[in-house]
Amino acid sequence: MVMRTPPRAGEHRSPADVTEAPRGRASPGRSASLLLGLFLLVTAAVLSLAVGTQRIPPDQVWSALVSPSGTGNDEIVRDLRLPRTLLGVAVGAALGLAGAVMQTLTRNPLADPGLLGVNAGASAAVVTAISVLGITSFAGYLWFALAGAALATTAVSALGGGRLATPVRLALAGTAVNAALFGYVNGLQLWDLNTLDEMRFWSVGTLAKRDTSLLLTVAPLLAAGALLALALARPLGAIALGEEHARALGTHVRRTRLLSVLAVTLLCAGATAVCGPIGFVGLMIPHAARAFCGPDPRQIFPLCALYAPALLLASDVLGRLVVAPSEIEVGTVTAFLGGLVFIHLVRRRKAAHL
Repeated sequence: MVMRTPPRAGEHRSPADVTEAPRGRASPGRSASLLLGLFLLVTAAVLSLAVGTQRIPPDQVWSALVSPSGTGNDEIVRDLRLPRTLLGVAVGAALGLAGAVMQTLTRNPLADPGLLGVNAGASAAVVTAISVLGITSFAGYLWFALAGAALATTAVSALGGGRLATPVRLALAGTAVNAALFGYVNGLQLWDLNTLDEMRFWSVGTLAKRDTSLLLTVAPLLAAGALLALALARPLGAIALGEEHARALGTHVRRTRLLSVLAVTLLCAGATAVCGPIGFVGLMIPHAARAFCGPDPRQIFPLCALYAPALLLASDVLGRLVVAPSEIEVGTVTAFLGGLVFIHLVRRRKAAHL
């Protein structure tokens, strides 16, 4: 067994030393951050089940889940709030992982999953389905949103250079495609007011009025994207050191980039299709995770999968309380919080690079 000694003063680690973390027990800091994330997620889930127009004590929530008696509270918990909570967990984890992958891939601390045109592609496909094909059911929107997100991401990847794509070219291509598609969406909505009325219910970004069948439809996409993102944590960490170092460590740079784009597409397309565009979750959470564990993607990605759904569920609960008995959609709440975080990140000098 080769023992690695701590670096002496003025001595620098090699890339291999940086990327080859010890395979023993997790560090106390990482274990504590994982436990904190799990605690926050469980707390947010309990609040999501208990808090709303009608407050339900935690013991009655537990009874409704374990041994329902057919009362009104049971119906509220099982039929309305439980699907909403499960959807928040799945979509939040997807957006958090997608944001972490995007920021690591582009080495841009302000990168968001929407940078690849996912939200714009889904919106363009939905508005086309409503205006041209007359589709008004949410189940119908779902498949068009998935297809539009996938096509837009493919276009961004192709314009960015395909196999030769670089982080800068991907960002520029994503900006161009986003501008073009959102211009198309806005123009079609102004031309057809019926489309505008239908579109606003999808584009606001919400967890409400979504049933379990929709989650089951996109669950395979979200699961595949999450597993792929977690598997890419190590090669992405090597690429973050520089392409030459990554190749020296045996990382296939082009393949890692393409698979990263695929992972982001699966995660964001599924989340956007089922809930509408929800912004800033993928921007905020990776920064919070880095504050706990540093820049290693192998530690950031699992934390994002815990912290992001906790944030999304907490934002959803906050939206129910602010203007009770009505509610503010979760996409509006995360946009407000994300705007504050974005201003903070821009003002920080350390946010210039990862």
